[in-house]
Amino acid sequence: MSQDSIEDREGDRDPIDFARRFANSETFRNLFREGMTLVEETASYLDGPGRSESKELSRAGSLVYATESMRLTTRLMQLASWLLLQRAVNEGEMTQIQAGLEKSKVRIEGPNSSRAGPGWDETPAMLKELIDRSIRLQERIKKLDAAIYADEKPEAGLNPVANQIDLLTSVFRRQD
Repeated sequence: MSQDSIEDREGDRDPIDFARRFANSETFRNLFREGMTLVEETASYLDGPGRSESKELSRAGSLVYATESMRLTTRLMQLASWLLLQRAVNEGEMTQIQAGLEKSKVRIEGPNSSRAGPGWDETPAMLKELIDRSIRLQERIKKLDAAIYADEKPEAGLNPVANQIDLLTSVFRRQD
């Protein structure tokens, strides 16, 4: 190894941001395609075979179907919003900071499936599969989100409101 390459490596001490690198990778593009495909599959199922299957369910089964399909579509729309925001960053349409501000409107925690109770056993297998796939996608996106936006979260113990109250209290004490 030459002296120049050793000096170059020593001068480059910034840590590699694996999360941001991942977000710009082929792996992210695959995740994006997977998410959008799941949205399309779910819409096709709920508008087609799912509609027919739901008509054959008992009252309890119909209630579970309606509740779970609503949770599923809500979850997928939130995940799709997150994926679209990140893609906009990757394509230079917005900065990571702008995406972080917009991301506050997106709830990737989302509603979870109950997966139990009266009527759950009647839930069509395809709906259960879509729910499971969406939850797995949600978990992957939550981990990626935490890694990408980790440095933007406020430090533990810091409370901006408490800091302002302390500042006001100290100002008023000085006037007494």
